[in-house]
Amino acid sequence: MSHFIKTCILFLLSYASFSQEGDFYGKVKFNNNEPAIDVFVVIKGAHFYKETVTDFNGEFYIKSIPYGTHKIQFHSLNSKRKIITALLNTKKKEVNLSLELIKNQLDEVRITTKTEKTKKETQGFAVNVIKTKEASLRNIQTNELLNTTVGVKIRQNGGLGSDVSYSLNGLSGNAVRIFIDGIPSAVYGSSFNLNSIPPSMIKNIEVYKGVVPGHLADDALGGAINIVLHKDTKTNLNASVSYGSFNTLQANVNGLYRFDKTGLTVKASLFHNYSDNDYKVSGRSVVVTGLGGVQTPITARRFNDAYRSTGGMAQIGFTNVKWADQFFIGITGSDDYKEVQHGAFMTITPYKDRYLESDALLANINYQKKNLFTKGLNLKINGLYGKRNRAVNDTVAWAYSWNGERAIDFRGNEYKYTWGSQQEGGPTLAKIKRKVASIRTGVSYDINKQHKVLVNHVYSGVDREDSDVLVSLLENTFKGTRNLYKNIYSLTYEFSPFDNKLKASLFGKHYQQKTISIDPAIEKDANGVNRIVDETISSNKKHNGYGFAASYMISPKITLLASAEKAIRLPDETEVFGNDGDNVVANASINPEQSNNYNLGFRFGTFHVKKHALTLSTNLFTRNIKDRIGLPIETSFNVDDELIVYVNQGSGTSKGIDAQINYTYNRNFGLNFNVSKFDLKVKNNGVEIDVPNTPFFTMNGSLRYSFKNVIQKNSRLNLFYNMYFTDDFSYLTSQGSNTVGNDFFEVPKQLAQDLGLSYAFPNKKLVASFDVKNIFDKPVYDNLSVQKPGRAFYLKLNYTINKF
Repeated sequence: MSHFIKTCILFLLSYASFSQEGDFYGKVKFNNNEPAIDVFVVIKGAHFYKETVTDFNGEFYIKSIPYGTHKIQFHSLNSKRKIITALLNTKKKEVNLSLELIKNQLDEVRITTKTEKTKKETQGFAVNVIKTKEASLRNIQTNELLNTTVGVKIRQNGGLGSDVSYSLNGLSGNAVRIFIDGIPSAVYGSSFNLNSIPPSMIKNIEVYKGVVPGHLADDALGGAINIVLHKDTKTNLNASVSYGSFNTLQANVNGLYRFDKTGLTVKASLFHNYSDNDYKVSGRSVVVTGLGGVQTPITARRFNDAYRSTGGMAQIGFTNVKWADQFFIGITGSDDYKEVQHGAFMTITPYKDRYLESDALLANINYQKKNLFTKGLNLKINGLYGKRNRAVNDTVAWAYSWNGERAIDFRGNEYKYTWGSQQEGGPTLAKIKRKVASIRTGVSYDINKQHKVLVNHVYSGVDREDSDVLVSLLENTFKGTRNLYKNIYSLTYEFSPFDNKLKASLFGKHYQQKTISIDPAIEKDANGVNRIVDETISSNKKHNGYGFAASYMISPKITLLASAEKAIRLPDETEVFGNDGDNVVANASINPEQSNNYNLGFRFGTFHVKKHALTLSTNLFTRNIKDRIGLPIETSFNVDDELIVYVNQGSGTSKGIDAQINYTYNRNFGLNFNVSKFDLKVKNNGVEIDVPNTPFFTMNGSLRYSFKNVIQKNSRLNLFYNMYFTDDFSYLTSQGSNTVGNDFFEVPKQLAQDLGLSYAFPNKKLVASFDVKNIFDKPVYDNLSVQKPGRAFYLKLNYTINKF
């Protein structure tokens, strides 16, 4: 395989295209000299169609236009349409112009094109596309941005850096796969994830619910979240820093420089995050035990929960050259440090001096070329290879209380755990070393404007070794190895008949996963002499899946969306082999999870009436699940366990509805509101029950208002409001008619509200923002009753240079 890949890359590097293409770029202003934001820029040819939208500075960039004379259309809601003619005979051609503002005539303007976001959301999949440009200027983490999306619920065990899982329409955990530019994020490790990647590094986020397209070939049973990083080829630099409550510091820098004559391009990004996470907590487990075992509830600060992550990516290559649209080789490095305050639950004796450390160093390669060899043939290759390490440090035997002091026993004496560590199992300096690899290859061919074929393959592999210097030499000698290899193939056929009113995608997927566990053992040979042998247990599981997605434009403003998939989800490394750092026990007998997923939705709009714009969308869904993978169904007997194990909970069904409304007025006021309601039931010991620790009803809302020329001319002040509502739920399964004490395990209704503002200075390079999270300091809980931070304040400065 490696020789084949090398041969392909060398061949691609030697390829030269006979066609000549270049790029149009420039800046659009209104006749009052203000930047023209969100202006549609359209170029049409006999065999191509290109469009984009101007950015915050009124700038646009359209790539891969054939040499020649072209007509370029410019139009927006509040300006007159303008068409110019431009000759493209160089690799880059700058086009600058001014548009005439119109007032009180918005009802006469008609938008005839769709943005890339709208196109993707009307292809038939239950998908939401999240733009990050505005959020990147504020103190908003990527996970917070996802949490505002309809049908998405972020489940986070605490503050910055804590364990996170993602729920899409009731399916959660590893049923939801996370991708970074199409590469499974698990390959990068815990030190390079959505906790640490700032929105400024991200172009947009695609959230697929239930049905996942073939080009994201993976075992994403419940859905997929694809993080699309910036791929602009314009020279630019962006830097930001924020500081706030709980000693939280977040900083990042990312930039790109392109040499126009050669196409040589260098880009890099760096980030650093730190937080003490010493926010206040209270509740049933936050107590101090005194003489006689008397427990006194207190409000305490977390004292062993600090988090630090640092990382970056550097790449060098070529962009917009004859033989490649993009070719980069580079390196990604990251490390993080996370103190561990407690196990899966908040217990009355928290941890002290237990912490985790992780690092990763990965080489990467990226190649993209449209119209390879022949028009319509496109190729994408993304690959990663490197090492990841993780260490667990737990060597303190003393027990502690939530006041941060050593715990006392019934007689008032300080006591130690008999097993000699914070977590049961004994002191440990365990290390997990992994060699990881992943390569994604995608080939597509546009037969014509109505028909397209795509073939995709993704390979990922993990070679894992565990060790612990605190165990005996003999035990380390007898440590085993754990290897997991996965291949997923997909074939997709897309067609769009009836003048593109119908858009359909049919796909099939083949899943193959091999796991190998090798453990040394002692056996006697024929002479009765002991010898060391390797006991190998392996499995090779293969499954097939298939699905479709279709949309039909009933009218220009009403679109019907439908999709379905037989989806497979293979157990991942942690579920099969366990992970001491996350308190997860191995389960080698766990089975793959399967589900038949269905979506049916409508999209209404966008409707324009004078200065008003309105879009409505809704989606009905059902998920028929077999062998659902999750935590054991909790009872009052195991609810305080420190360790967890993933099991097949049984068969189940999730069904519900999502709905969303977007409204804007005069481009200054914006409103977004969405609601998600579903039922998730699973058969446990022959009885159908509601799955515990699952919020079934959520609502999110946001408001935005923009002021121009505040304090200074050509400045802009944006005000923001966000609300997050989660209905009450229990993390204890129903005990039938006996409900005594059940309220002890109830997570109450929660309404968290945030306020924020951002101020863009006249030069449009510097933006300052101020955010207040959880403004009313309400208790907010999540996984297994773990409390999240209360009221917090953050200040952020963001500086951007688009031209040197």
